Amino acid sequence: FKLLPCHNLNELEVNGNWTPQEKALHEARLKAKAKRRLRKSSSRDSNRESFSDSVSGELSTDPHSPKGKNAVNDRKSRTGKGRGLPKKGGAGGKGVWGAAGMVYEVEEPDAKDPNYDESSQVNTVYATVVPELDERELEKTINPIVQEYFEHGDTKEVEMLLKELNLGHHKYEFSSLAVSLSLEGKASHRELTSRLLSDLSGKVLSEKDMSRAFDKMLKELPDLILDTPEAPQMLGQFIARAIADHALPMSFLDCYKGKVDCDHARAALDRASVLLSMKRKIMRLDNVWGVGGGQRPVKHLIKEMNLLLKEYLVSGELSEAEHCLRDLEVPHFHHELVYEAVVMVLESTGDIALQMMVKLLKAFWQTGLITLDQMNRGFQRVYDELPEINLDVPHAHSIMETFVDLCYQESVITKQLRDSCPTRGRKRFVSEGDGGIVKS
Repeated sequence: FKLLPCHNLNELEVNGNWTPQEKALHEARLKAKAKRRLRKSSSRDSNRESFSDSVSGELSTDPHSPKGKNAVNDRKSRTGKGRGLPKKGGAGGKGVWGAAGMVYEVEEPDAKDPNYDESSQVNTVYATVVPELDERELEKTINPIVQEYFEHGDTKEVEMLLKELNLGHHKYEFSSLAVSLSLEGKASHRELTSRLLSDLSGKVLSEKDMSRAFDKMLKELPDLILDTPEAPQMLGQFIARAIADHALPMSFLDCYKGKVDCDHARAALDRASVLLSMKRKIMRLDNVWGVGGGQRPVKHLIKEMNLLLKEYLVSGELSEAEHCLRDLEVPHFHHELVYEAVVMVLESTGDIALQMMVKLLKAFWQTGLITLDQMNRGFQRVYDELPEINLDVPHAHSIMETFVDLCYQESVITKQLRDSCPTRGRKRFVSEGDGGIVKS
């Protein structure tokens, strides 16, 4: 319909000539105008309203305006209800954290949620993924573990460390690396390695892993011999010990019969076969490496040191004596060697043993094989037992004084240790006026 000017509407209203569309439009305009007036009057009245006005009973110009509205941005309800506090104590609304101290419970998935996925509603398991070690990182990681094991000897700690690593299909190489390191070390290291392979068998390493490791080492024997000439014999002892400990299957040696072209590998397999045939009635080849270091009985160590000194007196080879002493691996027990050497000098006849023992102790002192503490303890033990030794060796005191003086001249012992050597008082006869009584 066509809009008419305002004066035309008034004329129509006066004349009463209204069409239905014009009448509806006119009423809508009147309602909108009344709402704008009400909104303006309510905002003015709320700013002017005060406590005194409310007490006097004066009403605002607009009866529909809310009472007690002090600010435009007040959160108080516009209907005049409530205490003017924030909605839900500040915990409501979009994008808020909620009231202080509120604990939210786990929300169960709603099957009516549009994003609900029935196939994904399963128990989720989170696990730490450890990347597999490659060949370059494997040796850098394994070598420190094995070297530390040679110090503490705890197989359980090695097992725990290996379980934390992801060796993957290179797992068998741990055995070959451990054996290679022990070949360059001491006999006690090889004993510890055999125990480690036995304890890890069935837990971390399988028989298949062990077989692959020793098969690899048999192929690498030509290279191992360059650093360790005795590698074939040692590897044969490792194989025999592993079979006896059930770390390797009994059929390991049978797989190589008539199939080995390398002389070094054949020597290793023959060594293992001989050891197993000699110890067939024994379940474990516990003594294949010997009992290492301080685990040996004291009587056995004393016997070994006596044998070492006797062989030295016969051969006179200092290097062989030093090699034998180092192989015993008992630096804390070297005072026993000093004690046995001095006693052997006291019980010997002639000056040959005395001169050779001074030379031996001097060589051990200069190389640091026998420390100052061990040297002092060995001599002091002889000093304490000298009265008893003198019962069997009447000239023990004089021999001891001569030996101590020579050792001091060669800088083997200190001046303090030389001065503490016990001396026997000399007996003398007094004049005949004393009746010929012997005085000390």
